[in-house]
Amino acid sequence: MAGSDPAPLGTVHQRRLREVWRSAGWPYQDLVEVELLDAGWLERVRDGNGRETLRVTDAGVAVLAQTLRRNRAARDAHEALVARVAREMQRAGRVVWRGLALRARVGAEAGDADAAGWTMAMPDVYSIRHTTVEDYVEPIVHEIKVRRADLLSDLRRPTKGEAYRWLGGECWYVIRAGIALPEEIPPCYGVMLADDAGALDVARPAPRRAMRLPFAVWMALARATPEPLDDAPQPGLGGANDALPGDEHVDPSGGGLPPPDDGA
Repeated sequence: MAGSDPAPLGTVHQRRLREVWRSAGWPYQDLVEVELLDAGWLERVRDGNGRETLRVTDAGVAVLAQTLRRNRAARDAHEALVARVAREMQRAGRVVWRGLALRARVGAEAGDADAAGWTMAMPDVYSIRHTTVEDYVEPIVHEIKVRRADLLSDLRRPTKGEAYRWLGGECWYVIRAGIALPEEIPPCYGVMLADDAGALDVARPAPRRAMRLPFAVWMALARATPEPLDDAPQPGLGGANDALPGDEHVDPSGGGLPPPDDGA
């Protein structure tokens, strides 16, 4: 029987509930299990030989279904915002990739050569200028967050942010409006706010630095397939308002940058 005033249950309890659902239900006999039993999400079952197992109750099944719907909605919202940012970067005259896995150098920012190493980074949106001049490529990383917990988890991992900065001359967080204040995000990132109406507003511009793409990144881009172009007009034909904030320094007509010798 569930307790009259069960303790608040969180992510660790939902994870254990999923584990029991997928398993034969052998008990852990720890405090997480006690709280799940007390909440009525699990129940103990004895077989004919007296062996005790756990079973997810109907209330527990309802919790699993609610969590599934919530996570699915968050994934859908995340992917929709990723697609929106990718599309706008294309309209700004850039070549765009989604979900790339790129090897990045980390540890060098601390100034300790012995601590330097490599890690895999997977930016939500990665883009470069559509140009044939290496110095004008201007790689940009956009990381998309629609849930506060996901954003805070990212910010607690400094190595992940360092990997993004190694890959891009600009790094942006694009966050769903309302999940965080721009001041909560370190100043090495730009911040854009996405509202439910489809607008993307710059809350803080990203610091920009000149950089050349490492050869390993070029090879990874050569092996990957960029996002296919949508049916939008060609970049530059719709005026300056077509550019996504965060790429406003790029004039699709070539203004604001020295003209390349062989064309962009």
